[in-house]
Amino acid sequence: FKFDCRMKNKILIYDDDAEMLLLCKAILSKYNYTAETLSRCENILSDIETHNPCLVLMDLWIPDIGGEKAIAIAKNDKNVKVPILIFSANADIEDISKKVKADGFLEKPFTVKALIESIQKHLSE
Repeated sequence: FKFDCRMKNKILIYDDDAEMLLLCKAILSKYNYTAETLSRCENILSDIETHNPCLVLMDLWIPDIGGEKAIAIAKNDKNVKVPILIFSANADIEDISKKVKADGFLEKPFTVKALIESIQKHLSE
């Protein structure tokens, strides 16, 4: 299967914090983005195929396989063309981002402006 983003404003967000998911969904809807939210990431390839996002936001601390491993799985699949950004409070976020070949990162806590600018930057590339 090939990932082809049909909805230019659909964001897939992974975080095990339900409040963070609700917050991001609310913020993104105000900026005309559609957010799909998931609290587990072990099925990242089928999730991307099902939801067909234009961008993925991935927290690192997620039960079972964790965001770092999920990003590595996605980045090692040549069919996955969607940008994946890490968003985390991890102090090593920049190093982890490079290691797993994420397309970028956003440190938590973040401002609404930083979230939207980061998404817009990666969707325009």
